[in-house]
Amino acid sequence: MKAFLQKNHRLLFYGMWLLLGIFQAGLTELQDDEAYYWVFSKYLDLGYFDHPPMTALLVKMGYTIFPNELGVRLFPLLLNVLSLVIIEKLTDKKNPLLFYGIALSLAILQISGFTAVPDIPLIFFTALFFLCYKRFTKNSSLQNGLLLGLSIALLFYTKYHAVLIVLFTLLSNIKLFKKPQLYVAGLLAFLLFVPHLLWQWEHNWISFRYHLFESNVNAYKFSFTAEYLFGQLILAGPIAGFILLPAAFLYKTKNETERALKFTMTGIYIFFFLSSFRGKVEANWTSPAIVSLIVLSHQYLQEVFRWQRLLFKLLPITLFIVLFARIVMIEDILPVKQIKKRYHAWKEWPAIMKERTKGLPIVFSNSYQRASKYWFYSGQMTLSQNLYKERRNNYNFWPIEEKLIGKPVYFLDIYDLQRFPDSLKTPIGYVGYKYDSSFNSFQTLSIKTSLNSYTTKEKDSLQLNCSALMTRMQIGYLWEHPGIPHTITLVIFQKRKVVAEKKLTLTLDQLAHRLNDIYLSIKPDLPKGIYQMMFSIAVSGYNSTHNSEKIKLIVE
Repeated sequence: MKAFLQKNHRLLFYGMWLLLGIFQAGLTELQDDEAYYWVFSKYLDLGYFDHPPMTALLVKMGYTIFPNELGVRLFPLLLNVLSLVIIEKLTDKKNPLLFYGIALSLAILQISGFTAVPDIPLIFFTALFFLCYKRFTKNSSLQNGLLLGLSIALLFYTKYHAVLIVLFTLLSNIKLFKKPQLYVAGLLAFLLFVPHLLWQWEHNWISFRYHLFESNVNAYKFSFTAEYLFGQLILAGPIAGFILLPAAFLYKTKNETERALKFTMTGIYIFFFLSSFRGKVEANWTSPAIVSLIVLSHQYLQEVFRWQRLLFKLLPITLFIVLFARIVMIEDILPVKQIKKRYHAWKEWPAIMKERTKGLPIVFSNSYQRASKYWFYSGQMTLSQNLYKERRNNYNFWPIEEKLIGKPVYFLDIYDLQRFPDSLKTPIGYVGYKYDSSFNSFQTLSIKTSLNSYTTKEKDSLQLNCSALMTRMQIGYLWEHPGIPHTITLVIFQKRKVVAEKKLTLTLDQLAHRLNDIYLSIKPDLPKGIYQMMFSIAVSGYNSTHNSEKIKLIVE
């Protein structure tokens, strides 16, 4: 038996990791974002409002094989296992038992490693990038340069902050710029990424503008920084985090690859620490640093046996936590409302609601999470109609709304239930619903101004020259259905707070008959300051939606 284990320990470790992942993936309810990426996969594209296309492609491939939760998660799960295989290859002094202990101490890799979220392929392509980089530093051949370029492109197609990994790697080894093969790698990465860049250009760089100027911008709270720091300790453990993090930072690197790993880990942690002063930072945004954390802590613990022994003493506690978490995610055994809502709330009631709504399309109010999960578990086409006060998402751009205009739908929401004649008690609370024989919504319609920024005096009127971006279907529909009850409003924000709502005399009928040179005179009546304006359209009975980019307003 001992000889068998010595010969086949890797096969057993990775095989068990994979089997547990398959078991977990098939029996655990989809999480909010996973269902959202499943909808991504129904509209495959070279880019999306808030993400590159890699996760959507992986979900599409898996769901084609298995049209269920396992299919959604199949390829991310496989990449999770392969990530560990590659990370082990990055360790120079092989100590399989120590490597397994470190991997098993990272609960996040086990509890979330099977989920269909961008962080899983990002960890894989980060590990692949460093493997290619390791080979490139040892032999700067054309072939290794091309492989390095391919790994960079795959990183960029997975998540945008992958650029940090490449940037900090280059900073760790300035001598690389003397190698012509590096420029070959960069050129190949650029050429492979051009299709996405063209998509961004055609969509007015929408993803980059969102991440740079809209996402994660809030008035500072100390809790943002405190939660970030605490989250990193939990992400690196949770029990062994206070061992692995210091070990990785204390280790003195011995080659170019280890130096790049340490630069990247340090750079990512500092970058997102500084970002916490700009807004809330999710703990998982540092997930690529896990690759460095495992490799560098492994190298350090090999030399410090006291820490290594402590790691193994704590390992049973982590494994117990992981086992308990796995059971809780699969079986509804804890009377905790938040756990029930997250893991055990969507298996049954969508089928009941589908029967009550006669299988007609669904419009969910202002929730891409609920819309996506309902669509997955009911099979009914579902739209999220988003309120202008909340952030946009891909439902603001997908052609779902156009397919539903003028058609019978049911409108659902969990808030303001007095609006609805009927409701259904569910694990997520009461869900109100009402029938609409002819759905009207125009959140994909966009109103543009001739300038992106305007300056006016306190008491002066503001003159706007506008144009409407409408599809032929929307124009034709409005011609055939004049007089739809609605209002068009110019909303004015200051630091994300609505300070004024100016209802306009402008109508959808006017927009449909004159797309350009629409002149509006607005009197802001605001004190001196810097503001942002946005057009919003509210059809009677539905949300007031986003209908323009934000426009800068300076009142002098």
